[in-house]
Amino acid sequence: MSHTILWPTELSRSSLRALPQVMSLSEKYGANVVVLYVAPDLCSMFPAYGNYPSGEFVEKFQDWELEKAREQLKKICSEELQGCPYLTIQLLRGDAGEKIVEAVREEDADMIVMATRGQSLDRSGEKWSDLGSVAKKVAANSPVPVHLVNVQAEESGT
Repeated sequence: MSHTILWPTELSRSSLRALPQVMSLSEKYGANVVVLYVAPDLCSMFPAYGNYPSGEFVEKFQDWELEKAREQLKKICSEELQGCPYLTIQLLRGDAGEKIVEAVREEDADMIVMATRGQSLDRSGEKWSDLGSVAKKVAANSPVPVHLVNVQAEESGT
């Protein structure tokens, strides 16, 4: 029986701190890893600001973002993961928490491994004691165990 770990990342420094745990668990259990990048649906954000760029413009920008994410994930794979023999990359658009939970079902994942916080910690530089909004949503709605990597503990070495 093959196992699958879902590793959602938005490529922030904080979210990448889950990578050693992902690889350790993958090696220990012989699990495949599905790395998931979810780009925000920009069209859903623009109405709050009034008129927004054309749908074609937004679509091109979102395609560009997903391609850059794919390139960065391939770089991580080749430089840090020995070519990722058991890793696949999935790129989606939408609400990150919802898409992560959907991907568990689609990929038949046995576990999610993710950081407690992502970009919000990178931007603020502050120490947070609670979970980020995406981690909260995933932990509350996941049909499989969620292994949360405390990025603050990783930073301090505890």
